[in-house]
Formats: sequence, structure tokens, C-alpha cells
Amino acid sequence: MGLLLRVVVHPANFQDRDGALLVLCRLLPDFPRLQVIWADGGYAGQLVAWVLTALFCTLVIIKRSDDVKGFSVLPRRWVVERTFAWLGGTVV
Repeated sequence: MGLLLRVVVHPANFQDRDGALLVLCRLLPDFPRLQVIWADGGYAGQLVAWVLTALFCTLVIIKRSDDVKGFSVLPRRWVVERTFAWLGGTVV
């Protein structure tokens, strides 16, 4: 549904992946049944393995296809975009 479960504010000089560690460490104690987390390509790399081994969750990276030109709807990405629209007060 795209509902915010936890918000952590950190300095702007943090990489997204480093910020994700802060959010996920504070999120999981309150949501122990969480099994799958969707993220964009900025969260790829060692974070995927860390989430699996430390949090016992699956981090699924949603990537754009290199073959597609222009706009294309990505699986699960609309949930994030809709949530941002709600936060900004924009109707989608």
C-alpha cells in the first residue's frame, strides 16, 4: 500500500545505502513479520546480502530495463511514487 512504517532523519552526506541500514535496524524490531523489501537500483550491492543475513528479509531491487526508452511503469515502483505524492500533497 505504500504506507510509511518508519522514518529516520540523517545528514545529507549519507549515501542512500548507509541510510537504509539506519532505517532497517530501527524498523525490524517493530515489524518482525516483514519478509520482502522493495528498493530501486541505488540500494543494490552489499546491502542485499546484509539484509538477508542480518535481518532475514529479502531485499528486491527493482531496475529499469536498459532497452526501454522514455517512461515505463516498473513493478512495485508506483507504490513509492504514490507515497511521495501523498506526502507532497499532490494527487496522482
